[in-house]
Amino acid sequence: MNKYTACFFLLFTIGLSAIAQQDKQIIVETKHTSLIFTISGQKLYQSYLGQKLISTSDQALLKSTRREAYIGAGMGDLFEPAIRMVHSDGNPSLDLKYVAHKTEKEDDNVATTSITLKDPQYLVEVVLHFAAYFNEDIIKEWTEIKHKEKKPVTLTNYASAMLHFDASKYWLSQFDGDYMTEMRMKESQLTTGIKVLDSKLGTRAQMYRSPCFYLALNKPAEENSGELIAGTLAWSGNFQCSFEIDQQNSLRMIAGMNPYASEYKLQPGKTFETPAFIFTYTKKGKGEASRNLHRWARNYGVLDGNKPRLTLLNNWEATHMDFNQDVLVELFEGANKLGVDLFLLDDGWFGNKYPRDGDKTALGDWQVDRKKLPSGIGYLVTEASKKNLQFGIWLEPEMVSPKSELYEKHPDWILKLPNRAEAYSRNQLVLDLINPKVQDFIYDMVNDLVTENPGIAFIKWDCNRMLTNTYSPALKENQGNLFIDYNRALYAILERLRKKHPHLPIMLCAGGGGRVDYGGLKYFTEFWPSDNTDGLERVFIQWGYLNFFPALTVSSHVTSMGKQSLKFRTDVAMMGKMGYDIRVKNLTEQEIKFSNQAVKTYKKISEVIWFGDLYRLVSPYEENRAVLMYVDEPKNKAVLFNYLLNFRRKEYMGKVLLAGLDPLKRYQIKEINLLPDAKSTFPDDGKVFSGDYLMNIGLNLSAGKISPLSSSIFEIVAQN
Repeated sequence: MNKYTACFFLLFTIGLSAIAQQDKQIIVETKHTSLIFTISGQKLYQSYLGQKLISTSDQALLKSTRREAYIGAGMGDLFEPAIRMVHSDGNPSLDLKYVAHKTEKEDDNVATTSITLKDPQYLVEVVLHFAAYFNEDIIKEWTEIKHKEKKPVTLTNYASAMLHFDASKYWLSQFDGDYMTEMRMKESQLTTGIKVLDSKLGTRAQMYRSPCFYLALNKPAEENSGELIAGTLAWSGNFQCSFEIDQQNSLRMIAGMNPYASEYKLQPGKTFETPAFIFTYTKKGKGEASRNLHRWARNYGVLDGNKPRLTLLNNWEATHMDFNQDVLVELFEGANKLGVDLFLLDDGWFGNKYPRDGDKTALGDWQVDRKKLPSGIGYLVTEASKKNLQFGIWLEPEMVSPKSELYEKHPDWILKLPNRAEAYSRNQLVLDLINPKVQDFIYDMVNDLVTENPGIAFIKWDCNRMLTNTYSPALKENQGNLFIDYNRALYAILERLRKKHPHLPIMLCAGGGGRVDYGGLKYFTEFWPSDNTDGLERVFIQWGYLNFFPALTVSSHVTSMGKQSLKFRTDVAMMGKMGYDIRVKNLTEQEIKFSNQAVKTYKKISEVIWFGDLYRLVSPYEENRAVLMYVDEPKNKAVLFNYLLNFRRKEYMGKVLLAGLDPLKRYQIKEINLLPDAKSTFPDDGKVFSGDYLMNIGLNLSAGKISPLSSSIFEIVAQN
């Protein structure tokens, strides 16, 4: 073979390789969804995200190269990038080219695809990860960034996910509010430009808005119809979800940590891993999207998501911080009368030099107050067990009071700007979790408390302020790392605690629902949605959270807040993980009798609520009522909740079509959780209907004499 022939064959081989590369596809798929990438000219493009095609041969036709999958800044793209890096030589560009990919099956349900991209001029590697949960129709996406340059690089953008959409119109449902008004749902049409959902609060990051959304394509999605994705970011800190429509009416969605004040210095050889963006695609509306997320969460996203939960009585409303051990032991009797599983001791049990008698002292001094509790926590655990109760306790480990022994000993352990006055919120400061000594202090405190008092069966982990005055001496010149490294340090502490105490139930609380996400929930069994426990308000708040989080995670307590009846407030609490925070001694004998029976009823139906599929039937945003139901997997049992809100005299309420049942089965419907000696006024009480009838003809749940702020619960059971 002469040199000309050899040259010809070499060029021919290179050409074949280029053609093969041009035709290469990477497919990430679940039972009903495909996410398809095409490799062309060493670039990675998103070619398709949508319903899985019946014929696999049709997938080969999906080879669009219009939308680069993960765009670096500083090159030819004119819109928001997924990543921006300033190299050690000052060059602010990144040109990512495909190198390799692999797919590994974890089991019969989960497969993870990893796609490696590299810059040909700089020693930078970006790996895109996609975990596909086949049966749940969920895709979890995250990114790893690393480099081998001689000096640190600066990251100013670092998306967990970039997705592209082509539709005629786009509709965004977002969830925001404020303290006591969490998770209010708002829907709007996106227009040209950028819409951003974000947080800059550091902790309690969801105080104003949530990193959860529905993105509907072509038209607004309904509960049971419409094309959309439901997405949420698994991150407890600052987040940013942006939606940008370009000049061709294509939409670019970017989700990840908020780059605000976070120019991250990445050292050579270190890996920067983003939090996961979790999403589901469907053409069957918001209801199916929620059910997909709930099933995934119970199996993969929440600690012990397929295990039962405890009902509890919290002492906060009964005593606030004014109590002693005799008062608490007396409250155990009230918990016993209710029939709950656990008594939860809230704030105010600690501090000696500076007793925790108000919110201005003692945070950080986690020793038992010897005046209030001279016999210690162990005594309370023992006394609770005599009443067939387990015992739980409140903590706020990340914070410190200026008036505390901890602050006196370690004033350098807080986040504080040099040359600035300390900034207080709720009379407290934030501990510098980036400091390894602080991490050890928090871990040792929680671990010692639980180890020395093995009867502690529950923790409420609170966080009552955001990050301000943010400067960490532990970071020195790299203060842009603070918001990110703080939350990573929090996760590291929780990781250590979970290795030691893997199944201890812990409630995630943050001044109400300020920290609710799947980044945190992998370490927690449930969360506190809001300090607003007014029954009417809770219908809306819990309705919002249930779009993305399963019922067994949504702590829903019966309290005295609000002017509704005890039955209404109890019925509302039952739609989630029911508990109590109420002065039992102020209840009448009839109210105690009702509440005790309600706890028994809840325990009977809780398995359907916690582990069943949720169907939202009538939205409180559309009518002056809210109706929803849970159905177990074999479609043998269901629980239906009906809440009448504020409406005018003689307002007509139409029939409600049920959902999720087997049309061929026959079901008896029975009203439950009635007041003592009360009889149901529901005209179809005890009757048997086919599933087909219930789903297509429906029931009049508002027949007879009805009144505002009233409620009813129905148990639906398949007949043999």
